Amino acid sequence: MTGRLLSGHEPLDMVLGGGLPANAISLIMGLPGTGKTIIAQQYVFRNARPDRPALYFSTVSEPLEKIVRFGQDLDFFDRSAVGSSVFYEDLGSTLSTSGLAGVTEQITAALRERRPGLIVIDSFKALHAFADTGSEFRRFLHELAGRLSAFPASSLWVGEYEEAEAGSLAEFAVADAIMGLAAERVGQREIRFLSVRKMRGSGYLSGRHAYRLSSSGLHLFPRLADLRIDEAYHLDDARMSSGIPALDEMLAHGYWPGASTLIAGPTGSGKTLLGLHFILQGARQGEPGVIASLQENQTQLERIARGFGWSVSEPGVEVMYRSPVDIYIDEWVYELMQAVERTGARRVLIDSLADLRLAAPDETRFREFIYSIVQRFSRQGVGVMMTFEVPDLFRSERLSDAAVSHLSDNVVLLNYIHERDSIKRAVSVIKSRASYHEPDVRLFVISPDGIVLADSPAAEQGADRRAKRSVG
Repeated sequence: MTGRLLSGHEPLDMVLGGGLPANAISLIMGLPGTGKTIIAQQYVFRNARPDRPALYFSTVSEPLEKIVRFGQDLDFFDRSAVGSSVFYEDLGSTLSTSGLAGVTEQITAALRERRPGLIVIDSFKALHAFADTGSEFRRFLHELAGRLSAFPASSLWVGEYEEAEAGSLAEFAVADAIMGLAAERVGQREIRFLSVRKMRGSGYLSGRHAYRLSSSGLHLFPRLADLRIDEAYHLDDARMSSGIPALDEMLAHGYWPGASTLIAGPTGSGKTLLGLHFILQGARQGEPGVIASLQENQTQLERIARGFGWSVSEPGVEVMYRSPVDIYIDEWVYELMQAVERTGARRVLIDSLADLRLAAPDETRFREFIYSIVQRFSRQGVGVMMTFEVPDLFRSERLSDAAVSHLSDNVVLLNYIHERDSIKRAVSVIKSRASYHEPDVRLFVISPDGIVLADSPAAEQGADRRAKRSVG
């Protein structure tokens, strides 16, 4: 298939394998409020030309005047195009007087007069009510499809179809492409998804793709799901410092470039602070970093940093704060990847995975997301640090229920140790892929300079022996 009908929105055209098939019948299905009419008008104003205009037929679902009135609020609505390259016609009165046969004749007459490149019928499902029997509607459908196919024009049929109707109504068999729109409640939020149900003679990106609607139309965020890539790619051998010299020693001189690191620990244990060490150390070494925060905003992070004489406004540091109560996980990751590309970042801090997990529609999607982002940044040589809160303060029997630890190259565990009448913080490296690491549990304090680790047990024992020899 070579000819394509473009939407003007590159991510949507990419999901559709390059666009909807041109000179074919495409069906847009979805319940009320999912944005079907907005998308149809987006196609209309993207493709309409004076020599190949777009015809928009309304039926009895919504008055034509309402469709046009609300369409005028869209950024892409071009008033000057209406009457020259975009034509609106009402089929409602024809249906009332002449039925489906009259609709066929009106559309055919408009095709001959206007010679359009695009035809929209909204709502197509509403036409079912004007057929006394299923066989009568199928005869109408066959006649209309035949006449539309005789003209080199693309057709969009819009309808408020439910999932169960896709396997029973005849228009789904006639359509060359089917695009499904749906809205799903996740917690207290509603997330919209687009999926391609059918694409005759062409490939497309499968799965559910999140989207938002605005005055500029549909904004699609293609499902992030990296497949296995067998080709080798280059990674530098120089280690990336954690920003804490003693922790670098535990990690055999730091993290590998492109490695992913999970920082797990209970509340208040220092996870965000450990991440700030990582990002700020890189920025000072000429390795820009992005702090993708879903907990503290820029002002709150700046207050934390100033307590240690730092600033998140230092050159080479960008803060990308998003509220966890209103994010699409796919939209968020595309914004993060764009920020990394724009700044040339070599380090990323994601704070925290627990907030992202709440934004994901299901557990499987969350795991796909983590795998994909880790793989993409690894191929770019970008080191990723991710924080995750564990519920246990003094003893962590498992890192997480989300099974993300096995996707991480390094796992650093923070916890509390109860000693007599005090509570102390401790850090241990429990995983370091393709590298040696010290298995010690090291106490640490949060000082005016940030995190400071105590000496290793081996170093303390050596110091004790030297002290004893000195006394002797």
